[in-house]
Amino acid sequence: MKSSKDQPPEMPCGFDESAISTPERKALLVVNRRSRRGADVAAAATDLLGRAGIQVLNEACEDAAALPALICRMAPGIDRVVIGGGDGTLNAAIPGLLASKLPLGILPLGTANDLARTLGIPLDLEAAAQVIAAEKVWHVDVGQVNGHPFFNVASIGLGVDLTRALTRDAKRRWGRLGYLIAALRVVRRLRPFSAEIVRGGTVHKTRTVHIAVGNGRHYGGGMMIAENARIDDGRLHLYSLEIASAWKLLRLLPALRSGKYQNWTEMGSPHDLLKIAR
Repeated sequence: MKSSKDQPPEMPCGFDESAISTPERKALLVVNRRSRRGADVAAAATDLLGRAGIQVLNEACEDAAALPALICRMAPGIDRVVIGGGDGTLNAAIPGLLASKLPLGILPLGTANDLARTLGIPLDLEAAAQVIAAEKVWHVDVGQVNGHPFFNVASIGLGVDLTRALTRDAKRRWGRLGYLIAALRVVRRLRPFSAEIVRGGTVHKTRTVHIAVGNGRHYGGGMMIAENARIDDGRLHLYSLEIASAWKLLRLLPALRSGKYQNWTEMGSPHDLLKIAR
């Protein structure tokens, strides 16, 4: 798994970058109507942003993979992109955001809303809309793994199994509790694997059930990649979960939630392993 904070290659948008700025405040609003609350809030979000003086252009986008092309197509007539959805929808939009260089406003409508938590964006819809209207821009890092950009975390092992076990129906029905239910199903099938973690000329060989590389701080519906991680610190944080049983995983849960791993020999946590220059 290759991971870096290098900017992914930009997708050509086919417009003059100087045309992005418009006299009026205009936002492209895309709400994932399949997200946990999306179907109920599209109209409310339009009203809230409109009252804040932002002209809203509503566009439906049922396929998250089509978001980058939609952003590029709309970019000449807008000065910001507002996305209502969860972390998966936000990640899907990254190539279009990088290509257009438009700022992103977030309406947290997902289950975990890890990026919103990392950025300190309120989970309340009205409060989140006020953050967008305030126009305080925060420049953040973007990670990249095997050509795919990400905001929060990239992982192999247990985290991938958990994502596959967490169905859309489970997220709608149980919310963040769905992560716990899915985890209980997955931990019964723990299978350690061998991995090599390379830093410069140093190779760390390990037997692990999970490797996580974090760009921000929060991930997985309540976990922390590291207590001191920032999404604008110019580095990626990594840990390796080196356990052999589900019982040890349960003992480690408080550390996983707090990002404090220093006292656990089962946690290989070379936090600056993937440190990079800005």
